[in-house]
Amino acid sequence: MNYKTDPFTYEVIKDSLISTGEEMFIALAKTSMSPIIYEVLDYACGLTDKKGELVTLGNGVTGFIGMLSFMVKETLETYGDDIHEGDVFLINDPYNGGGSHLCDVGLVLPIFQDHELVAFVANKAHWTEVGGKDTGSMSTNSTDVYQEGLQFPCIKLFDKGIENKAIIKIIESNVRFPKLSIGDMRAQIASLKTGEKRIQGLCKKYSTESILESMDRFLNQGEALTIKEIEKLPNGTYKVESLIDDDGITDNQIPVQLKLTITDKEFICDFRGSSPQVQGPINSSYTGLVSAVRTIFLAITNPSQEVNDGSFRPLKIITDDGSIISAKRPAPVSMYWESMLYGTELIWQAMAPVIPDRLTAGHLLSVCVVIMGGKLPDKNENFLIVEPSVGGWGASNSFDGDTGQFCISDGETFNVPIEIAENTYGVQVEEYAMRTDGKGAGQFRGGSGVIRTYKAMTDG
Repeated sequence: MNYKTDPFTYEVIKDSLISTGEEMFIALAKTSMSPIIYEVLDYACGLTDKKGELVTLGNGVTGFIGMLSFMVKETLETYGDDIHEGDVFLINDPYNGGGSHLCDVGLVLPIFQDHELVAFVANKAHWTEVGGKDTGSMSTNSTDVYQEGLQFPCIKLFDKGIENKAIIKIIESNVRFPKLSIGDMRAQIASLKTGEKRIQGLCKKYSTESILESMDRFLNQGEALTIKEIEKLPNGTYKVESLIDDDGITDNQIPVQLKLTITDKEFICDFRGSSPQVQGPINSSYTGLVSAVRTIFLAITNPSQEVNDGSFRPLKIITDDGSIISAKRPAPVSMYWESMLYGTELIWQAMAPVIPDRLTAGHLLSVCVVIMGGKLPDKNENFLIVEPSVGGWGASNSFDGDTGQFCISDGETFNVPIEIAENTYGVQVEEYAMRTDGKGAGQFRGGSGVIRTYKAMTDG
């Protein structure tokens, strides 16, 4: 393909686009209110082209790899020509538009240059609270999504630069920690404005035409690199079945299955035949499944490759609507990762015997989230801990398993440091240590699990 932009200028523009995603990521961490964002880094920021194709993604939760572009495409489908300069869209719908669970709230901002739509910036962050029946808005026993909190079905938070104050009032009146939720929302807006400023600056410096062409070129490059890696994999069809322990409501095991087909140019994941959506809150949205599959797909093909939607063009994901990994309203989803991770796990099981040098014997198959609330001991205020836990990963054929690592869908995240936890929450951390049992002895042992013990300093 012939491009007007010379290769040297293209490389500069490409790296500038990548750094825009990283700068948005840093801006959100520096301005957020909640430790789940500024310490754990439970969020993601990205840039898409004007059609909603992901161009760059800042580091963070890999579980959001399949969600930002869906948010933008939902915005385009919902509003069409009614997208203007100064608009900001709010969305957390688990069933449409890049949703996961209600706590993961997304914002989308269109970027205009000389009144022409050129791109979108989007981010998705875990809010400490979005209401619902349980503090923290994550329930282990919800039976429908209406128990889990506020739902935002792609609505305008800002319309041509004018804030919708009614939405702010609704949020403030329905969440238990309004300062945190509204503060994090404003941090997300600041992050998007940072991305908007950078892209507009690039358009002025190199021309809008060069930026648009470079985005398209970067996507095509991602596709070409991925196809080269797929060609190295053995062609074939691999079938795997597994069972999820239960859904939190019943004790019934839940079947999931995969037929994986690899050709010279495609990686086809067919999850049809997996269980229908269940009563308990472990159902995953389709975009949750997409994120899980994309994460392991990158690990198998080219983990050092820059993430964009071009690199996922050879990846095909098929499933049944209304299944546990493609749930429909009103299925509860607050603990969605418990099924979402099986999108990763089934591919892992299928491919580990085929490419043992790339995949270990296993991984931590849960976020193992900690949710604990109460009263601060020295003031009449509430606190809420929300954070993932770490554990051990399986060994490989050449080295011991990793110790103290998050699950694969958590990506570049961290837990809250003890000093921050004790200073921010009404708790004392009594122990934070590696387990000394259950490592899986052998030539190369599995990674150790982790113990983290909290002591509540108040009764309430």
